[in-house]
Amino acid sequence: MFALAAGYSTQASAACEVDKTIHITGMSWSSNLFMAELAKDILEKGYDCKAERIPGETIAMLTALIRGDADLMPEMWMNTMQDLWEKGKKQDKVEAFGDTYDQGGVDAEAWYVPRYVVEGDDKRGIKAMAPDLKSVNDLPKYKALFKDPEEPEKGRFYNCPTGWNCEVVNSNKLVGYGLDSTFSNFRPGTGAALKAAIATNYKRGKPIVFYYWGPTDVLGKYDLVRLQEPAYDKAVFDQLIKPDSKPDKATAYPKSIILKAANKEFAQQAPQIMAFWQKFNLSNDEINKVLAMMDDNNIEAEDAASQFLKEHPELWSQWVPAEVATRIKAAL
Repeated sequence: MFALAAGYSTQASAACEVDKTIHITGMSWSSNLFMAELAKDILEKGYDCKAERIPGETIAMLTALIRGDADLMPEMWMNTMQDLWEKGKKQDKVEAFGDTYDQGGVDAEAWYVPRYVVEGDDKRGIKAMAPDLKSVNDLPKYKALFKDPEEPEKGRFYNCPTGWNCEVVNSNKLVGYGLDSTFSNFRPGTGAALKAAIATNYKRGKPIVFYYWGPTDVLGKYDLVRLQEPAYDKAVFDQLIKPDSKPDKATAYPKSIILKAANKEFAQQAPQIMAFWQKFNLSNDEINKVLAMMDDNNIEAEDAASQFLKEHPELWSQWVPAEVATRIKAAL
């Protein structure tokens, strides 16, 4: 990791360290857009810098970071971008600056049911439907609870849309766990359709079992129980990512390693900014709550970032020196 030289002060001056517009990668999903806008606000209001979020998708944005066309990347997903990242590292063009969310990776990719299915919900008048449901191995005895209207002899498992990598993994998990004989593999047409199915069933207090991932507004909005699976095993998982592999066993998803990255030349020019970048971190629960708020109120990332700065100084003030925090508060 890029080391801050011992002689540099962490106290930021009022003038920006770099005489250029700082380009922050703005990939299209909500968590990244929010973190990009939040970083932009802090750099502009606290460090007197010019900053801009540049739109694009993962490969193009990481390529831009390696080239120096982008300076900061709030979310670098190692599980899906590792080959290109390693190429940039070998060229000495990029550096990582710690986890964006939970330290050590986000452990959220899993199969879920609403908590009321297992524990009931007195406030909503819902009785526990599957009090013994704890793991994926318990699902067969509850197939009638999750009945598929199109295949009533089976339960319905809500998978990812066809074409997503997680759809392949979950389809193979159904086989590996021996659930393909008791559960149908239902693939909604889009990510929005999957989200809508979860929302509809949750609001009605109905049973549903589904795959989801984080950070997302779904995990921030609904009270869910994660079904237990065997601990992640790389050798087993490597078979699950292969289409139609017909595995005889399955395993949990690995943690999602989501790092903050920077162009190395930029990092060397801006040690004060990189001291902030190193500390720029939210827990998975915190970002899930932000995403749920954005979704519930139809708020764009730019407005959500401003609202976060106003409402949560106890979080962001830990990332910056006191005089920077003072300037941000004054600007708000």
